[in-house]
Amino acid sequence: MTLFNIDDTLKQLGIQNINNGTSTGVKNFSNGNILESFSPVDGKLIASVKTTSKSDYETVMATATKAFKTWQLMPAPQRGDIVRQFGDKLREKKEALGKLVSYEMGKSYQEGLGEVQEMIDICDFAVGLSRQLHGLTMHSERPGHRMYEQYHPLGVVGIISAFNFPVAVWSWNTALAWVCGDVCVWKPSEKTPLCGIACQNIIAEVLKENNLPEGISCLINGDYKVGEFMTKDVRIPLVSATGSTRMGKIVAKEVAGRLGKTLLELGGNNAIIVTPDADIKMTVIGAVFGAVGTAGQRCTSTRRLIIHTSIYNKVKQAIVDAYKQIKIGNPLDQTNHVGPLIDKAAVNMYKDALTKVEQEGGTILVEGEVLSGSGYESGCYVKPAIAEAENSFEIVQHETFAPILYLLKYEGGVENAIEIQNGVAQGLSSAIMTNNLREAEHFLSHAGSDCGIANVNIGTSGAEIGGAFGGEKETGGGRESGSDAWKVYMRRQTNTINYTTKLPLAQGIKFNL
Repeated sequence: MTLFNIDDTLKQLGIQNINNGTSTGVKNFSNGNILESFSPVDGKLIASVKTTSKSDYETVMATATKAFKTWQLMPAPQRGDIVRQFGDKLREKKEALGKLVSYEMGKSYQEGLGEVQEMIDICDFAVGLSRQLHGLTMHSERPGHRMYEQYHPLGVVGIISAFNFPVAVWSWNTALAWVCGDVCVWKPSEKTPLCGIACQNIIAEVLKENNLPEGISCLINGDYKVGEFMTKDVRIPLVSATGSTRMGKIVAKEVAGRLGKTLLELGGNNAIIVTPDADIKMTVIGAVFGAVGTAGQRCTSTRRLIIHTSIYNKVKQAIVDAYKQIKIGNPLDQTNHVGPLIDKAAVNMYKDALTKVEQEGGTILVEGEVLSGSGYESGCYVKPAIAEAENSFEIVQHETFAPILYLLKYEGGVENAIEIQNGVAQGLSSAIMTNNLREAEHFLSHAGSDCGIANVNIGTSGAEIGGAFGGEKETGGGRESGSDAWKVYMRRQTNTINYTTKLPLAQGIKFNL
């Protein structure tokens, strides 16, 4: 029993069953198979979507390529104004879109609203950026010459997003790509196709109102085979892909084989280091939210808690006690902290991980369980679990997209904790809890955290729009959102202008002409 009327929500977002999962802005069409979207909240069918066929994809690419010719010539501040209008539309539809995110993906309603707010925030950031797409001017070694750099749009940007942030990650990419002069083709996760259709409907309104080419924003839907249309397509110079490391390696190899560019945001195995100088209360707040928020299905979720032996028992007891207060249930009920996992396959991974940690010698401190009965009919609700483990355990070395927190011990100085933290293949987010300035600075130094994100006295989960988001090692090395992440959506060009009547040649070479 949901706490809202899904039909009313879909209607507000322009979605009708059966929906076309292929769109070039204002036109919707699909000739592929039927893709059904079931809610992990109650297990019910939300709507059915037609997937994108190869011929549909060719129509999309032809429309996007044509639109690029117009869009790239529009002054960047004018493109920014279109993004501003999109942000305003999101403000109007924030509640409805937030509810759909919560119901189709399973995250709490407050997190759903927060995700839409991230979309609004990146639009605001992109509007300002549209007047700051700057290059550099360099002094030339040749008299009477000027040299500078400028950036040009790439063309068609392909975006592959994951189910856990079904709308925000797309907006991080597309808002920046749009102001840079690119057009976008988006394949959302096959687990959350309706969120993609809702976003496409919103931007389609803006494009239509401004009499702009529909191909500026395009949507395709389906499984990995549809994603392969983009990764193999030489007409797409950049593919931005968010998902598992396994998926990212496949995308990287395929795109590199045609000498294209990739922006990869992949797995995380994030840790919080807790030193003897940590504020325990703050540690518990950061660790619990990081571990159980979005049911542990964030790439920045806290997986490992690395605790100094001198305070280990105290921190362990505080975390275990905090878990007793966690409420699990319908994410649209704002009294609940944790909603469901995305599907039963995720539930099986959760169960397998708990079995493996015990097989490797770990101890379960807070038992995991798949919940059943009234309110849990979907079979996707699980209890957040805690296990004592070693960093060397195979299961600890892998990312399990579920609410499982591993407690690890360290002795000696903070450098030992950092070695444990860095001792995994992934390198997305990290944090240290300490009031010791030397420990904090060491953690942030070149000899400290090897992650793309390193925090002091806040958890691993979440990020602000203003900073570049991404990680190192098997996280892929990509950067999205703030700072100078916009440069990946553009090509750099070096220009030299000779304003004299002479043409000096390199190395003093002369022609008697």
